[in-house]
Amino acid sequence: MRSFKKSPKLPLNEMDSDRLSKAIVALANLVARLRGPGGCPWDAKQTDSSLGIYLLEEAYEVLDAIEISSPGDVCQELGDLLFQILFMAKLAEERKEFDFIEVIERITEKMIRRHPHVFGKTMVDSAEDVALNWAKIKKREKGASYETSSLLESVPMNLPALLRAHRLSERAAKEGFQRVNSNETWVWAQKRFEKLRSAIKNEDRVQVADDMGELLFSLVNLAREHGLNAENTLRISNRRFLDRFENMERELKASGIEPEKATPEQMEHAWKRVKSRSG
Repeated sequence: MRSFKKSPKLPLNEMDSDRLSKAIVALANLVARLRGPGGCPWDAKQTDSSLGIYLLEEAYEVLDAIEISSPGDVCQELGDLLFQILFMAKLAEERKEFDFIEVIERITEKMIRRHPHVFGKTMVDSAEDVALNWAKIKKREKGASYETSSLLESVPMNLPALLRAHRLSERAAKEGFQRVNSNETWVWAQKRFEKLRSAIKNEDRVQVADDMGELLFSLVNLAREHGLNAENTLRISNRRFLDRFENMERELKASGIEPEKATPEQMEHAWKRVKSRSG
């Protein structure tokens, strides 16, 4: 393992530090037991590829718990996510690539390096200054040959499309590639909408797909410029739709109508009643 320079003292008292150490070691030992002789046959068969989907699912379950404001569920789902991370580190350790300790060391070192306004003498006036410094430091870390295109290419391909669009436009903006203000983005989005309207009218499926994508990207940009993340806003809208749909089904049942037998008109009336009550 590589050497690691000593990090600043963290705000943990002696009891918390001891409890944290024991908890992490216990979980690491549990993973080792699952993977070792006499352990779990299913866990013993897992690979990076097979665990990837579980890692993604656990991350989304954390988001779900956050959205419903359930601290108990957030705690449990964060534990599930941590287990997946530790498990993948164990696989790497078995291949003699790195271990969980190095994972912790590396992220600690990186966070110290990326926060010179906390651990160094850099002065900042706002969160925007922090973000700009972060981008500059990251660029230096990549070396002198680091180019703008590489900055964009580093956005993970497997991110959900809306989130990836947000990250792409965000990083491009940090390099100075952005419109003057959100009003210009709004005008651009309107133009894309008109082009989409024309393509739909002409029944041009290829052009509809192209203009739909451009419109979505413009809306992601518009959301970002208003301090929002389109992925998060759509997740909230999805949950709101689901809640209202379930309430609509209950409304229909209360009226003596089975949801699967309801007409579109009956569904619409029940939907409007639910919306009026929810504001």
